[in-house]
Amino acid sequence: MSSGSTVPETMRACVLTGMGGLDKLEFRAAWPTPSPGAGEVLVRVLACGLNNTDVNVRKGWYSRNGPRPKAWDGSNIAFPRVQGADVAGTVVAMGRRVDHLQPGQNVLIDPWLRDWDDPDNPAKCGYFGSERDGGFADYVVVGGRNVHAIESDLSSAELATFATSYVTAENMLDRARVAGGDTVLITGASGGVGSALIQLAKRRKARTVALCGADKHHEVTAVGADAVLPRNPPDLNEALREAIGDQHVDVVADVVGGPTWPRLIELLAHRGRYTCSGAIAGPQVGLDLRNLYLRDLTFTGATITPPGLFARLVRYIEAGEVRPLLAAVYPLEKLREAQQAFMEKRHVGSIVVTMR
Repeated sequence: MSSGSTVPETMRACVLTGMGGLDKLEFRAAWPTPSPGAGEVLVRVLACGLNNTDVNVRKGWYSRNGPRPKAWDGSNIAFPRVQGADVAGTVVAMGRRVDHLQPGQNVLIDPWLRDWDDPDNPAKCGYFGSERDGGFADYVVVGGRNVHAIESDLSSAELATFATSYVTAENMLDRARVAGGDTVLITGASGGVGSALIQLAKRRKARTVALCGADKHHEVTAVGADAVLPRNPPDLNEALREAIGDQHVDVVADVVGGPTWPRLIELLAHRGRYTCSGAIAGPQVGLDLRNLYLRDLTFTGATITPPGLFARLVRYIEAGEVRPLLAAVYPLEKLREAQQAFMEKRHVGSIVVTMR
């Protein structure tokens, strides 16, 4: 193992001890520091962003058939677990067969864990902070091919806003084949994925219509949305017509779901595309199949990203083509408070915990 500094035997970590309330997140001042094996990298975590997967695993949201703790893909999850997928940090040490990094380099971590002998097989994918320990700790070990060096003047807290939200958003846009000239309706536009969707759709020369709470309209407009509508207007079709002169859109990019979902489908033009990566308002929705087949609609889910997408995101960051939306920063030992603020959804962008 090559190392750029002395590594302590123990570290600080926030540990998820089981499924339940925020009390299941426990701060430990002397958690064992992991060591990298062959092909792995030890990263000193400087900041780690929060996302819905952390909350959903803790609450058992993925456990559709009983109280057993489940990961995002329905597999059983082992406790204790250090969560946290959105790591910005520096390389500390490398195991054998890692030769593309140097100690001290600033890095981001691709959260999708793959079998690199079969990288396109989604059945062999895991998620960082779910199937293995993640970044709510001073140090983390991950496979070397998941670690990407980055050259940027952004702070570590700003860099920790990108990984999950932006790769999710880019994957949604890929799945829906969003291109220049499309009009894209974005739900949950003030959140991490929603605000990333605005930026990345604009990067593709698409027109963006954002749905969010009225108190967040100014900030979401500043992100670059072409039109911003209330989250749940009395007449969504009419609100859309007044905003853009049309009652239909080419694409709906949805992270909300819930009881108002059928209204979104009504907005899709003939041969429109719907793409989804979340359901924060509820996973059960009603679909009139006549809307689907008579209007030739295409529905896609977007979870596991293809190899190479994260490297594409790193290039966008380095080129300044996307910008971070850092809503709040908490110290690691205040992760419970950070997650409570995250769940209240009063923020625009991402919430991050920092280690120093």
